[in-house]
Amino acid sequence: MYRKITFVAMVAAALVLNTGQTTAQNTPTDSSYRFTLVKELPHTSPKDQYRSSTCWSFSTVSMLESELLRTGKGEFDLSDMFVVRKQYADKAANYIRYQGTSNFGPGGACHDVLNNWKQYGMVPEEAFQGLNYGEKKHVHSEMDEAMKAYLEAVNKNPNRKLSTAWLSGFNGIADAYLGKPAEKFTYKGKEYTPKTFADMLALNPDDYIEISSFTHHPYFTAFTLEVPDNWAQGKVYNLPLDDMIRVIDHALDQGFTVAWASDISEKGFAWNKGFAVVPETEVTEMAGSEKAKWEKLTEKERLSQIYNLDKIVPERNITPEVRQAEFDNMKTTDDHGMHIVGYGTDQTGKRFYYVKNSWGTDNVYGGYFYVSVPFVKFKTTCFMVNRNALPSDLKKKLGL
Repeated sequence: MYRKITFVAMVAAALVLNTGQTTAQNTPTDSSYRFTLVKELPHTSPKDQYRSSTCWSFSTVSMLESELLRTGKGEFDLSDMFVVRKQYADKAANYIRYQGTSNFGPGGACHDVLNNWKQYGMVPEEAFQGLNYGEKKHVHSEMDEAMKAYLEAVNKNPNRKLSTAWLSGFNGIADAYLGKPAEKFTYKGKEYTPKTFADMLALNPDDYIEISSFTHHPYFTAFTLEVPDNWAQGKVYNLPLDDMIRVIDHALDQGFTVAWASDISEKGFAWNKGFAVVPETEVTEMAGSEKAKWEKLTEKERLSQIYNLDKIVPERNITPEVRQAEFDNMKTTDDHGMHIVGYGTDQTGKRFYYVKNSWGTDNVYGGYFYVSVPFVKFKTTCFMVNRNALPSDLKKKLGL
C-alpha cells in the first residue's frame, strides 16, 4: 500500500505550518466543521513513519497494540520496523522466485504483519528501532533504491543460475540500514526471543481477518485483492457495501479497533484541517454554460469553489457502482494505512470515524483526524479487524 505517503505527509505538514493549525479548531465559523468525539477506544499514542512507505506496518501494529490493551495485557510499544525488516527479505525471495514479475517495494498489507507474527514473532520498540544509518527518523528512499537495484542485478541471472550468496547479500543491505534483529533481548528484566515474546503477548494471528466490498467478486466469499502491494496474495472477505460499514460500526461499539487501508489522494482529504470528506460537486454534473465558465477558472479558483472545506459541504452518495468504478479506473489505489480508534459527530450529527495516523502529531488534532462515512465507503481498499468483532449474522454467512 502506500507509495504516495511521503509526499502527501510533507505537503500536509507544510500546510499546517503555513495556515495556522489552531484557527480551524479554536475559532471556527458557524459553518465550519466542528467535531464532538463520542467514543474513543484504548490505543497507544501516534508514531511517525516520516519518509518511509511503511504505514501498513504502523497501522496494523497499532491495532495489535490496542488489542493488547483490550485483552488486559497492558500497554506495549511494539517495533514497526522489526516487521518491515523481516518482510523485506520475504518480499525479496518472492520477487526472485517470480523472476521479477511480482511486486517488490516498501509497501505492504495488514496481513503481512500477522504473517510476520506467526513466522518470526515480535519484539518491543526498544529492542529494534530500525535506525542504523545516521538518522533519527525513518528515511528509506536510498535504502529502497539500493535494494531494488540489487534485486534487479540478481534477477538478470548473469551466472545462468543463482548463487548461494544472493540472499545474504540482500540481507547485508537491509542490516546495514535497519540493523540486524537480535536473536535474544532483555525486556523488563527477562530474556526473550522474538518468538517467546510473541507467545507472552498471547494474541492469536488467526483471529484477524481482512474485509472489503467490490462487485467484481461474489459477496460473502474470499478473494485475492488485486492491488500491487498485495505481494503475499492475501485474501479479503467480500461484503456488500452497507455490511462493510456495519462491521466497522459494530466493531467500534464492541470495543474493537480497525486497521484501515484507504486511498487518500482525494482533494477532500484535508489532513491539515483534521478531516476527510467527499464533496458531491462534480465538474461533469454542471450544465454546458456552467462548465464553460468553470474551465476558465484557475486550479486555485476551482478548488476554492468545489473544495471550500472551510465550511460544511454536501457529500456524494456512494453506491457500490460508484465505488467499483473508482477501483476499476485506478482512482482508488492501495495508498495508505491508518487506525480507526473511535468515532464522533460533526455539529449536524453526522458520524465521522476518529482515525489515528502515523505522520507524527503536527495537525490540528495532534496526529488524529475525522473521516466521514461516505469517504470510508468511497476509498477503502480493505480493513483488518478481529473476527470476533463481526455481527453474528455476517460471521455465519462468511463461515467464521
